[in-house]
Amino acid sequence: MSHRITYSGINKVVENDDDFNSILDISIASQIPHLHECGGHGRCTTCRVRILEGMDNLNARSPTEQETSFARKWDPSIRLACQAFPKGDVKLQRLIWSMGEVNQLQKELAPVGKADERPIAILFCDLRNYTSLSSENLNFDIAFMLNRFYTALGEPILMNNGIIYQYVGDEIVGVFGTSGGTREKICTDAIRAALGMQYALTQLNSLELEDFDVELKSGIGINFGRAYVGHLGHPNHKQFSVIGDPVNIASRIQRQTKKTGTKILISKPVLKSIGNDSLWIGNSFTSDLAGLEQQAELYELLGFKEMDLQLELQSSLHTMLEDQDRFAKAFYDRVFEMAPKVKGLFRKNMTDQGRLLTHMLGGIVYSLSRPEHLTSGLKKLGENHSAYGVEPEYYPVVKQALMETIDETLGDLKTDKTMPAWSQALDNVIDVMQHWQSDTGHH
Repeated sequence: MSHRITYSGINKVVENDDDFNSILDISIASQIPHLHECGGHGRCTTCRVRILEGMDNLNARSPTEQETSFARKWDPSIRLACQAFPKGDVKLQRLIWSMGEVNQLQKELAPVGKADERPIAILFCDLRNYTSLSSENLNFDIAFMLNRFYTALGEPILMNNGIIYQYVGDEIVGVFGTSGGTREKICTDAIRAALGMQYALTQLNSLELEDFDVELKSGIGINFGRAYVGHLGHPNHKQFSVIGDPVNIASRIQRQTKKTGTKILISKPVLKSIGNDSLWIGNSFTSDLAGLEQQAELYELLGFKEMDLQLELQSSLHTMLEDQDRFAKAFYDRVFEMAPKVKGLFRKNMTDQGRLLTHMLGGIVYSLSRPEHLTSGLKKLGENHSAYGVEPEYYPVVKQALMETIDETLGDLKTDKTMPAWSQALDNVIDVMQHWQSDTGHH
């Protein structure tokens, strides 16, 4: 017997007549973008939904979902879409709409009413010329520029498994490692975010703020150490908090960028976490920082010595998908021209199909900072494409069409590393998807 699944917020109703389909399965089959970073295996919480009506028409929570729900203190109406199987009418709301929201979910795992000591990296980014900016521009223009600054420079923090801890006036504070990870990965994520922020600022100045006749500049300081992380404050208003000397020292390192005329400074603990072999270091400095008995050794970060795949993909993603519908149309036009018989696989709305494509590309780039989820997510993607009837010989066509579309879309905004990075990334994605097909006999 068929029953109705209603998606609140997009006013879409789909019919389902198979009790073995999860809510996530139904979303994917209906071309509704629905985040599922781990591929729908209950290992992440990105597919979560709120059940507005029809709670009794769902199966009970599995032990895995019960554990997740208890740890994150969910109310009974929140379910994992990959673990919820409708057997009647259900009305729901997707709770995570963009990959940018995913990393903020780490705050849920911070203890409430106390704080745990955890190894973290802290990044302070300051807008350098804010005083002159505010005195020479109209208030509405300043608000516009600050919002663009916060958005453009906040994104690299989220892309690299970080949390935007707070905005303090003209500062952005990012925290990395609150959910665990090795010291090397935590510091690498912070460094990649800082380099991505510098690139984003260059793009912001050249593309969006050119008409204002201003050039925004920033200074970034990064430190690593053990700090206290938790939800603290009044019993009725507890806030996510990070407390400790490493945080204060990171702020003081950022201030040293003004004195030293540098863009990014990192502390010795950060450098030791990654090593000179991986990083391109410029000048080094010794500075007296409040809170430290000895002089701090600080290092000017210029970049990675070798191409960093994630940084290159992240830096091009926003520009590449700025007009998602246009990008998707250009891609599918190329695919259908190169392999006309592929068009027979697409019988539904191509606009919806295009949005699934850009949703997938963005999800893959974001998931690179969480490789434990990426592989299982790609396996699920391979499973879906196999079910759609995608043959192995289509993959080279897809790669060529994507590469040509990316190249055309980015135009002069590419670096000499952009296209090699996308080529390598697409090869990696295709290898995992094809490996799954060969292992399971889907051809």
